[in-house]
Amino acid sequence: MASPLRPPRTRVYATVLAALALLFFLRVLGQVLVAFFGVRFLPPMEDWYSGLLPYPILLPVQVVILWLQALMVRDFWRNAGFFVVPRPRMGRVVRWFSYVYLAGMIVRYTLTMSMYPERRWLGRGTIPTLFHCVLATYLFVFSLHHLRSESRPCSSPS
Repeated sequence: MASPLRPPRTRVYATVLAALALLFFLRVLGQVLVAFFGVRFLPPMEDWYSGLLPYPILLPVQVVILWLQALMVRDFWRNAGFFVVPRPRMGRVVRWFSYVYLAGMIVRYTLTMSMYPERRWLGRGTIPTLFHCVLATYLFVFSLHHLRSESRPCSSPS
């Protein structure tokens, strides 16, 4: 149990997850501003968009991700709800998925930069890769809560 002076550990997770979700929100917002409002002080659309999914499909997917992130942060902040209930098995699966996801983005970045050296370091096409890394980090942090619950000793009856 958390002391009155120290918030529950889930608040720490909530804060980190909220910061990562905010970064992803800013990416989606930036892309919307460029795509629909022609904002010129931000990078052009081809810098935001890898073209893997058509943008009319990508944007709703991004909105669903943001909605799920908001639900997760809410549960962690309240220390109650579906996403905060300890599930060690899910934590292991999500952790490994986050590793594979991040590794895939590192490979993607490395291959892209070796094939198109003019795009280094933060040139065209790096925004999607960078924000996939943000999502992979979000999943990793989420998994830590569930894995931490696995390592807690069971309380023995007195």
